[in-house]
Amino acid sequence: MAILPIYETPDPVLRQISKPVDKVTDAHRKLIEDMFETMYDAPGIGLAAVQVGEPIRLLVMDLQEHEDPDDPESPVVKDPRVFINPEIVEFSDHEVPYTEGCLSVPDQYADVMRPDRIKVRWLDENGDSHEEVLTGLLAVCLQHEMDHLEGILFIDHLSKLKKDMILKKLAKTRKMRGSRAA
Repeated sequence: MAILPIYETPDPVLRQISKPVDKVTDAHRKLIEDMFETMYDAPGIGLAAVQVGEPIRLLVMDLQEHEDPDDPESPVVKDPRVFINPEIVEFSDHEVPYTEGCLSVPDQYADVMRPDRIKVRWLDENGDSHEEVLTGLLAVCLQHEMDHLEGILFIDHLSKLKKDMILKKLAKTRKMRGSRAA
């Protein structure tokens, strides 16, 4: 397994529309392993293949919730999930705000409105087909990651003013990092 570089905005690779996976292969399963290692190391809860420079319709997620939600010291329970060629076949009419962040827009967060319930169809790492209704954080996270497959970042859901503020903060942070490295 390997930790892969995560592309950050404004890199044009993030704006590519990802291609469907025709057949799940061992190369895809290796990419999936590397993506999980990369996501856990970042740390994050979701990662689309395009974020690591592979514009294919594949993403990984793991909400990594605590065994006891009321005790942040309780063990983390991993639930790694793979979605290949995911397709939302049904949305609820009810949208909820959720504070989102993104490994490709580091250390920036904003509220995004998304349907709170979706019905999704996808393939897993073995090429087996699934269909399930997802709610809550799982539904929000999947919609966020699926946006990446269309070249969309969470900041694209914000007003121009909020998006510009986030991009200015990122540029300032990069500039400060660059000056410290010199």
